[in-house]
Amino acid sequence: MFNRPYEPLPQRDSVIAPGLFVDSDGRHRGLSFDYIPNVSKNHYTDSSQGWLSWICNLVVIFLVYVLTFITFPITGWFVLKTVPNYQRIVVFRLGRVCPPKGPGVVLFLPLIDQWQRVDLRTRAFNIPPCQVTSQDGGVMLVGADIQFRIWNPVMSVVSVQDLNASTRMTAQNALTHSLSKKTIREIQTERVKLGDYLGMDINELTRPWGLEVDRVELTIGSLLKAPDGGSSAPHIVPPSVPGLEGLAGPIQQLAMHFLNQGQSSPPPQGNEDSITYTDELTSSVDQSVDELLQRVKLVLCEALVHQVGACFQFNISKQDGQQQSYYVDLSQGSGAAGSGSFYREPDVTLSLSDSDLLALFRGELQPLAAYNSGRLQVQGEVRIAMKLQELINLLKQHSEMTCI
Repeated sequence: MFNRPYEPLPQRDSVIAPGLFVDSDGRHRGLSFDYIPNVSKNHYTDSSQGWLSWICNLVVIFLVYVLTFITFPITGWFVLKTVPNYQRIVVFRLGRVCPPKGPGVVLFLPLIDQWQRVDLRTRAFNIPPCQVTSQDGGVMLVGADIQFRIWNPVMSVVSVQDLNASTRMTAQNALTHSLSKKTIREIQTERVKLGDYLGMDINELTRPWGLEVDRVELTIGSLLKAPDGGSSAPHIVPPSVPGLEGLAGPIQQLAMHFLNQGQSSPPPQGNEDSITYTDELTSSVDQSVDELLQRVKLVLCEALVHQVGACFQFNISKQDGQQQSYYVDLSQGSGAAGSGSFYREPDVTLSLSDSDLLALFRGELQPLAAYNSGRLQVQGEVRIAMKLQELINLLKQHSEMTCI
């Protein structure tokens, strides 16, 4: 036994069997798993099963059929399942995958059938804002809202273990990889087009899993680092106006230029290529709100989270008619606060003006009085919204200690 020369094992790439990720001509579309049938073409035969195993399977299936029909009045409660139109059932008979069943009444064989329901309806998930480094050296927060559906139930079961987690991780990696090849200007002005391109990139990666991405909508966050000064194109950040989000970049800039002609300050001298959307009153209010946000971040702690235990979303109406969103998460950890929409559904959504927000956190306006007078609109439980008073009191105590 020890005198035989060493013989290396044959490599798998030398003989490629057509499978889920391999075409019939032997070209790879990814990794090759020979134990998975070519379910993408509705081909469920297994060439690895020998004739002896095939005969044993037929004998066992025949005996189970006979036993099921003999005891049918009793087994009928266990072997018959109802499948709605929006679901399919993937069956593994004696460990081997079968064609999907449904909709309607489906018969299962006891002892030898294992099955799993697959929902074919459209699902959605949210990628929380993450830092993306652009091609020109800028850093900004970008998230995405993604909708997808399963088009092949068998592939979604046999190809991936956790479909939702794998899809979310793949989409986030594709987001950072795709946007890293774009400049800050392209990301901000071509959001719709980049969302379509990102959807195609995700589809190329997730199609072997039996799912298809229907819609991708990018959510642009704040700019953390300005791009390098060597960028040739001017950096334009137009304010968000409802109704203009779906327009292309140049058209949106032109529309914003005409909309702001009557209310924006005169353009600066000496730089005719840049468009500036500023307003002295709006800038002062934004600065005050941003300062308030920084003060809120300083007082966040685990004790406050334990007292409140809720997440607040603030929809702020500015004096120039624009809308701005902020969030304060007091439901987990040490709390968090920031601008934009929260990555999950908040417990309470508060709608008020920017001046009322400042008065509320300065203690000049009580939450209950603002709610009764109509200056504060609450979407959710009012009882949870009134817990915001704990944050206001802590913020007031912190201000008094700072003054001392």
